Parts: sequence; structure tokens; C-alpha cells
Amino acid sequence: MLAGSLAVARQDPKRRRALPIPKSVAEMKEFVPDSSIVSDVIPSPNFGERNKGRTPDMIVLHYTGMPDVEGALARLCQAGTEVSAHYVVLEDGRVVQCVQESKRAWHAGLSFWAGEEDINSCSIGIEIVNRGHDWGYPDFPLRQVAAVIALCRGIIIRRNVAPHRILAHSDVAPERKQDPGEKFPWRALWDSGVGHWVPPAPISRGEVMKLGADGPEVLALQNSLAQYGYGLTPSGHYDQATAAVVTAFQRHFRPQKVDGIADTSTVATLQALLAGRPTAAKA
Repeated sequence: MLAGSLAVARQDPKRRRALPIPKSVAEMKEFVPDSSIVSDVIPSPNFGERNKGRTPDMIVLHYTGMPDVEGALARLCQAGTEVSAHYVVLEDGRVVQCVQESKRAWHAGLSFWAGEEDINSCSIGIEIVNRGHDWGYPDFPLRQVAAVIALCRGIIIRRNVAPHRILAHSDVAPERKQDPGEKFPWRALWDSGVGHWVPPAPISRGEVMKLGADGPEVLALQNSLAQYGYGLTPSGHYDQATAAVVTAFQRHFRPQKVDGIADTSTVATLQALLAGRPTAAKA
């Protein structure tokens, strides 16, 4: 157990338990954490230099999607997995740092946002311990959400991250990923000054666009999604890629109904987001 874990465990032994430290990191040199709320440093060997000296100005939120924290930390910190993240936020609110913010962690994979194709080089990745859709997908505990908010607020100050560049893994990789998912409380983050969000437009009956649709309305939708940042090539045809992006958008911004169908609520919410972005972001 690391010193930080021991100090915290003594404060509340019933709630906190020792963190499992993968054997592969036992010989790795620890570093001074970037955030004051980090309770443990468990170094991961899976990182590199940011390409072309890029400084991070984006935050990407993930869930671990594994049955337990032991397996998640082993995967993120074991050499050879080629997976890592800068931070891991546990269910009890503890924050573990695995990669220094100045380094390029391997968390986003093949991804895209607003012209950026190397998301790992321009972002800081935060893994949130949650079993995910394949393992029952529990709610995110309030203590954990509060820790995510505090962590993000510090990164925003240090890295000058714009609200609309605090994103879900599913936003930057909509055809591959669905985390942190529709249960993640984006509004709570927004209420605390983290991220970009608007109240979703009410769901009502009306015209919809869905798989197979064609026409100028589809083209306008695709253009709006691309303008916000999603990786989508406007064609006027509602294809699988469009449905995947709409699904990702709904998970983040209109989670009451996630079906990949662009109804009036989805379109209105998207337009409100575009209208509410800072002026500098529209340039």
C-alpha cells in the first residue's frame, strides 16, 4: 500500500481498502502528482511523449468497464496492454494518478474531435471505476462524481480547457465506444462549472430522421454535428456512422432516450448547444 492510501485508510477503515498495486509497477519510479486531490500514485509504463510537443487542452472521460477495480488497475498499469490513463477515480472518491499530465497516455485509441485525429496527444484521460454496460452498469456514486468534478476543475485551471472540450470517450469514438454512458451525470458537472451542457429539449412527437433517410434535413443535421466537433462527413444520407454519432450525442446531451434516431428533441438540443458555445470556439 502506498503512503497516501495508508493515511486515508486509517481515517475510515470501514469504507476504504488498500489498493492493489500491479507487480509490474513495483520497480517503477513514482512521480509527484499533478493534482492536490490525488491520494495514490501507481505509475503505468504505458505512455509516451505528446506528438509535436502538443500541450493538452481537452479532457476525455471514460468508465473502466470491468467487474472490479483490481482488474482495471492491472490493465491500465501492466506493461504490454498498451492501455493507460492519467487518472483513475474510484467509487469511494479516491483519485489515483498513473501517468503524468505532461505525457501522452493511451486512453482514446482511434478517435477524432474538431479536426484533431491524435486525441491522446491533446487530451488528459480520466477513467472512472464503473462496471459499464456489459456488467450491469450501476449508477455513479455521489462521492465519485464529486471527485471527478474536483479533479476536472483543477485540470481546467492548469490546462485552460474550454467547456466544450470536456468530452465522453463515446464522443470522440462513437462507432467503438459508449462510455461513460447515459447514466453519467453531465448536468452535475455543468452545475459545478465543468463541461458544456444545456437542458435537453422535451421529447415530443414529430418528424424524425433515422437510418436510411436522405435529403437536405439529414445534411443539415450532419453539418451541425460536425460543426460541434463530431467526426462525421456530411453526405445527406443517414448511414450507420450518422446513427452512431447521434447515439453518442444522445448519451451525453439527451440521455432520456438513446436510440440513434434524430427526433425533434435531439435536433433542438444540438442547436441550443451550438448557439451557447463561447464566441471564440465558433471561429
